[in-house]
Amino acid sequence: MRTDFDLFVTLKRFDQPDETRTFTKGRFDLVKLGNMTLGRASYEPGWRWSEHVGKGTGQAFCEVEHVGLVLSGRATAAMSDGTVIELAPGDLFHIPPGHDSWVIGNEPYVSLHFLGSDRYARR
Repeated sequence: MRTDFDLFVTLKRFDQPDETRTFTKGRFDLVKLGNMTLGRASYEPGWRWSEHVGKGTGQAFCEVEHVGLVLSGRATAAMSDGTVIELAPGDLFHIPPGHDSWVIGNEPYVSLHFLGSDRYARR
C-alpha cells in the first residue's frame, strides 16, 4: 500500500547547489539527492588540475575515481602511466584514480559527475 510519503519527489538544480568548491579558473558544484552526491565541473580555458586543484590539496595527481558526462568544451585525462585521452561533448567517461586533467582550447569545459563528487577538490 502506498502512502503520500512514498510519493515524495525531490527536485534540485545545479544553479542552486548544496555546496560549491571554487579554485582558480574553476568551480565544482555539488547537489545531494538521496544518498548520492552529484557534481558539475565548470573549468575556464587554461585550467589544469595539477596547478589549480592539486596544489591546494598537496597532490601531484587526482586520486578520485570519476564517472561522468561531458556537456561542453574539451579536456584531457592524462594517467600517471602516460596514457592521455581527450574528452568531448557527449562522452560518458570513467577515469580511475591517478590522473591529471586540463582544458583544451578556448571554450569553457563543463561536465556532470555521478561518482567521486563528494571527495573531489576537498581541502
